[in-house]
Amino acid sequence: MRAVSVTSRTITLELNNNLPYYAKEEFDIYLNGTFYRKENRNVFTLFGLTPATSYEIEVNQKKLSIKTKSESVCLNVKDFYAIGDGIADDTVKIQAAISCCPKDGCVYIPEGTYLITCLFLKSDMTLYLDKNAKLLAVPDRRAYPILPEEKKDFFFGTWEGSMVANFASSITAISCHHLYILGEGEIDEQAYLGDWYINHREKNIAWRGFGMFLSQCNDVEVVGIYIHNSPAWNVHPFFSKHLKFLNMRIENPVDMPTTDGLDPDCCEDCHIAGCYFSVGDDCIAIKSGTYELAKKYKKASSRITIRNNYMASGHGGVVFGSESSGGIQDILVEQCIFKNTDRGFRIKTRRGRGRIGTIDHVTFNNIIMDGVKTPFVINMYYNMGSAGGHEEYVWSKKPQKITEFTPILGNFKFTNMQCSNVSYAAGVFLGLPEAPIKGIVLENIKFTYDTNCEAGYPVMIEHNFKLKNAGLYCLNVGKIYTKNVKYEGLVGEPIRFEEEEKPNE
Repeated sequence: MRAVSVTSRTITLELNNNLPYYAKEEFDIYLNGTFYRKENRNVFTLFGLTPATSYEIEVNQKKLSIKTKSESVCLNVKDFYAIGDGIADDTVKIQAAISCCPKDGCVYIPEGTYLITCLFLKSDMTLYLDKNAKLLAVPDRRAYPILPEEKKDFFFGTWEGSMVANFASSITAISCHHLYILGEGEIDEQAYLGDWYINHREKNIAWRGFGMFLSQCNDVEVVGIYIHNSPAWNVHPFFSKHLKFLNMRIENPVDMPTTDGLDPDCCEDCHIAGCYFSVGDDCIAIKSGTYELAKKYKKASSRITIRNNYMASGHGGVVFGSESSGGIQDILVEQCIFKNTDRGFRIKTRRGRGRIGTIDHVTFNNIIMDGVKTPFVINMYYNMGSAGGHEEYVWSKKPQKITEFTPILGNFKFTNMQCSNVSYAAGVFLGLPEAPIKGIVLENIKFTYDTNCEAGYPVMIEHNFKLKNAGLYCLNVGKIYTKNVKYEGLVGEPIRFEEEEKPNE
């Protein structure tokens, strides 16, 4: 057992085992010799602790002594006349508490339902939501301020990898450091009550906001928060580093459009652990901007660890792109469960994303996938999102001239996995003829198929094709190495190398 995070009011611990997400059996937690609660997850958090206090934590006869961080002062939003009845708008009153909060202070939101538009946080503070505290977002977009586009190399608004004006998010932090967002409370965006999902790919006054937006921030921890029903992505860290997202619950209705869970974008040193995802799009989507942004800032997403998380539904479990022009490197995903996602690991890129940064050094280890239609997808012909995905330049299987717009994919390693109830294919790897995927390693993996499923589309491309119970489908892959890879219920050969475009079915 080790400490993953220690703040003024929380301690997050992780068991030292190799089991995905859940411990072998339920266990008891003792705090200073007194029973605290039962738990069954590998990553767990103790909430409501006292600042600057030493605690002894015992789990399975193993003890840790940890002292919480200190606080300068705690400001209760009720003292600023926040009402918390879910009817009166409490935005200004909570914002007043945030503005008055001194360095290393805490803004405390007690039990109640607080109607807000958006809160702007600042450096060196803690925002703590009590267990029965709910921030309830106003659904009308016209109530929100707009973050302007880039101004003299300072940037504020962003949408799908571009510096453009978008609505502020319910929790917004710009250029903040040493920021903590903690608690067992809830943020309900209520986006389904507004017009956020109508013509969702079109600009309406400004582009959609997020549930939580962290832009150009350093040393931020978000622990325990339940966030859901967001206008767009639930949590969007952007050009930020040294981040922790721990024991969060992130949800959206499964039929909502472009409502990703957590999207680190041009971020580095990011740790995601103990989180639960069930969303209408990708659970975790790592991004690094479109070509123009990458050309100017050359900022990759790198050194990201995703461990002990549960992806319950979504288009993809852990996804790269499609905005990935700055590069995505040094990614480790381990001890996770993927349950009923369309795809497990997914790369979506295409010609036009460019070669400013590469996607490389990616490792998945010790993963359970159940009901995932296609566990592994690498797609260099992705046809959705920003304009240009449907052009022949993108979908052509004929070699194109290598230019600065040609993406590069490096090496990927997948080890020690159980993939059960696979529908379409074990994996589909579509490289470009002029820029093949460099290398793929699969080792100690077992695929068991759902033989009663219908054939379906494993990837999103023009001139699509269906598969059912297929093995590894490869197009323009430099090297693929398999060791101890087993299939039960496979139809066809384990590895199929395709040289020409399949006809539409």
